Amino acid sequence: MTGKPSQNKHPWRKPLLVTEFVSLAVLVGSMALLGRQGRDTDPVQPFWLLIPAVASLAVFLSFLGLMYIRWVAAAGGTAAGRQKFLFSLLALTLLGVWAYAIAQTWQSLPV
Repeated sequence: MTGKPSQNKHPWRKPLLVTEFVSLAVLVGSMALLGRQGRDTDPVQPFWLLIPAVASLAVFLSFLGLMYIRWVAAAGGTAAGRQKFLFSLLALTLLGVWAYAIAQTWQSLPV
Protein backbone atom coordinates (compact mmCIF):
# COMPACT_ATOMS: atom_id res chain seq x y z
CA MET A 1 0.00 0.00 0.00
CA THR A 2 1.54 3.25 -1.08
CA GLY A 3 0.67 6.42 0.67
CA LYS A 4 1.77 9.98 0.81
CA PRO A 5 4.56 10.53 3.30
CA SER A 6 3.75 12.85 6.13
CA GLN A 7 4.43 16.42 5.17
CA ASN A 8 4.99 17.46 8.77
CA LYS A 9 8.41 16.15 9.81
CA HIS A 10 8.86 18.37 12.85
CA PRO A 11 10.98 16.57 15.51
CA TRP A 12 8.58 17.48 18.36
CA ARG A 13 5.48 16.07 16.67
CA LYS A 14 5.76 12.45 17.89
CA PRO A 15 6.70 13.27 21.51
CA LEU A 16 3.83 15.76 21.72
CA LEU A 17 1.35 13.23 20.33
CA VAL A 18 2.54 10.58 22.79
CA THR A 19 2.33 13.05 25.67
CA GLU A 20 -1.16 14.12 24.67
CA PHE A 21 -2.62 10.63 24.45
CA VAL A 22 -0.87 9.27 27.55
CA SER A 23 -1.98 12.32 29.55
CA LEU A 24 -5.51 11.91 28.23
CA ALA A 25 -5.54 8.27 29.34
CA VAL A 26 -4.25 9.27 32.79
CA LEU A 27 -6.87 12.02 32.99
CA VAL A 28 -9.77 9.74 32.10
CA GLY A 29 -8.51 6.99 34.42
CA SER A 30 -8.02 9.35 37.33
CA MET A 31 -11.47 10.87 36.84
CA ALA A 32 -13.01 7.38 36.89
CA LEU A 33 -11.06 6.54 40.06
CA LEU A 34 -12.07 9.80 41.74
CA GLY A 35 -15.69 9.18 40.75
CA ARG A 36 -15.64 5.90 42.64
CA GLN A 37 -13.92 7.46 45.65
CA GLY A 38 -16.44 10.28 45.82
CA ARG A 39 -19.29 7.86 46.42
CA ASP A 40 -17.97 6.81 49.79
CA THR A 41 -18.88 8.65 52.96
CA ASP A 42 -15.55 10.42 53.25
CA PRO A 43 -14.76 13.13 50.67
CA VAL A 44 -11.89 12.95 48.20
CA GLN A 45 -8.58 14.17 49.58
CA PRO A 46 -7.35 17.33 47.81
CA PHE A 47 -3.99 15.68 47.08
CA TRP A 48 -5.66 13.24 44.68
CA LEU A 49 -7.00 16.13 42.61
CA LEU A 50 -3.44 16.98 41.60
CA ILE A 51 -3.35 13.94 39.30
CA PRO A 52 -6.14 15.06 36.93
CA ALA A 53 -4.99 18.68 37.22
CA VAL A 54 -1.46 17.86 36.07
CA ALA A 55 -2.74 15.45 33.43
CA SER A 56 -5.13 18.05 32.03
CA LEU A 57 -2.33 20.62 31.96
CA ALA A 58 -0.15 18.16 30.03
CA VAL A 59 -3.01 17.56 27.56
CA PHE A 60 -3.44 21.31 27.05
CA LEU A 61 0.29 21.97 26.66
CA SER A 62 0.82 19.15 24.18
CA PHE A 63 -2.30 20.23 22.27
CA LEU A 64 -0.95 23.78 22.12
CA GLY A 65 2.45 22.49 21.02
CA LEU A 66 0.89 20.53 18.17
CA MET A 67 -1.17 23.56 17.17
CA TYR A 68 1.98 25.68 17.17
CA ILE A 69 3.71 23.21 14.87
CA ARG A 70 0.77 23.12 12.50
CA TRP A 71 -0.09 26.84 12.46
CA VAL A 72 3.01 28.85 13.25
CA ALA A 73 5.97 26.66 12.35
CA ALA A 74 4.33 25.71 9.04
CA ALA A 75 3.55 29.35 8.16
CA GLY A 76 6.32 31.05 6.36
CA GLY A 77 7.16 34.53 5.28
CA THR A 78 5.02 37.50 6.19
CA ALA A 79 2.18 35.51 7.75
CA ALA A 80 4.35 34.14 10.56
CA GLY A 81 4.12 37.26 12.75
CA ARG A 82 0.35 37.40 12.56
CA GLN A 83 0.12 33.63 13.18
CA LYS A 84 2.31 33.94 16.28
CA PHE A 85 0.15 36.76 17.64
CA LEU A 86 -3.12 34.88 17.08
CA PHE A 87 -1.65 31.69 18.49
CA SER A 88 -0.44 33.55 21.58
CA LEU A 89 -3.94 34.93 22.18
CA LEU A 90 -5.48 31.49 21.79
CA ALA A 91 -2.89 29.84 24.05
CA LEU A 92 -3.33 32.47 26.78
CA THR A 93 -7.10 32.11 26.58
CA LEU A 94 -7.02 28.31 26.86
CA LEU A 95 -4.52 28.36 29.72
CA GLY A 96 -6.54 31.06 31.48
CA VAL A 97 -9.69 28.96 31.26
CA TRP A 98 -7.75 25.96 32.58
CA ALA A 99 -6.35 27.98 35.50
CA TYR A 100 -9.80 29.38 36.32
CA ALA A 101 -11.34 25.90 36.30
CA ILE A 102 -8.61 24.50 38.55
CA ALA A 103 -8.96 27.44 40.96
CA GLN A 104 -12.75 27.05 41.11
CA THR A 105 -12.44 23.31 41.71
CA TRP A 106 -9.90 23.81 44.48
CA GLN A 107 -12.02 26.56 46.05
CA SER A 108 -15.15 24.41 46.07
CA LEU A 109 -13.53 21.70 48.18
CA PRO A 110 -14.89 21.31 51.70
CA VAL A 111 -12.32 22.32 54.27
